[in-house]
Amino acid sequence: MTDATTPSPEELLDLARTIGLRAAELVARRRAEGVSVAASKSSQEDVVTFADRESETLIRTALADARPDDAFYGEESGGADGSSGITWVVDPIDGTVNYLYGIPAYAVSIAAVEGGIDAGSWRVLAGVVINPALGEVFSASAGGGAFLGDRRLHCNTSVEPSQALLGTGFSYTAEVRARQGQFIAGMLPIVRDIRRAGAAALDLCSVAAGRLDAYAERGLNPWDYAAGSLIAREAGAWVGGFDGGSESGTWIMAADRELLAQLEPTIREHYDRAGLGSI
Repeated sequence: MTDATTPSPEELLDLARTIGLRAAELVARRRAEGVSVAASKSSQEDVVTFADRESETLIRTALADARPDDAFYGEESGGADGSSGITWVVDPIDGTVNYLYGIPAYAVSIAAVEGGIDAGSWRVLAGVVINPALGEVFSASAGGGAFLGDRRLHCNTSVEPSQALLGTGFSYTAEVRARQGQFIAGMLPIVRDIRRAGAAALDLCSVAAGRLDAYAERGLNPWDYAAGSLIAREAGAWVGGFDGGSESGTWIMAADRELLAQLEPTIREHYDRAGLGSI
């Protein structure tokens, strides 16, 4: 502990991992039992399952028991203020549509940040992203490196744009998705290929693990990228928005800095051409 009330990033990570593993076990058990949709969110395609709600309740309750003075910011249950200066940012199941269909690309994502719910002003201290289907645990603490299990992660370096595997994702809103399609059409001739896995937290971890060379997406929420952004950074990737800005719902990119410096002008060109900044 740095003082009587402030934990180290490593201590926060230990707590996130312990609770995340409990939530991942619940999510896997519910998937085996059969998944049912509880509600739709931004559109009929954007669903929440009962397991999403159960997972977030488990995480929120366990965190409150362990650190009652911390704030909470979750996808399903919203926010709760705290007095410690630490906020837990939680996506109980990132990749819910994959989860619904049994596609093994979904994750429990938990991050501890210094600051409130404004992603533009916080500093991520610890993050864990757990894929229950594959049993993979990605983790990072500020200054402590990124790991897949016990293996330290490093993003790919010395990649030419034409050889880069680019990850991205699509909105659940039809108009935005159509414009994202235009963006992808412009980028396809520039890079090796494009992947759309359907879980932003895992995409960022894939950059960290060298499974993707780069990642770019519009329209994420803070809980989608809070933990994954730290994991990618601690693996050596640069993570942010256009022109050196911070990542946000407007835009997030992650890659080795040299590769991103070469890709960003082309990414920006096709982002503007598709009109993604106007919606």
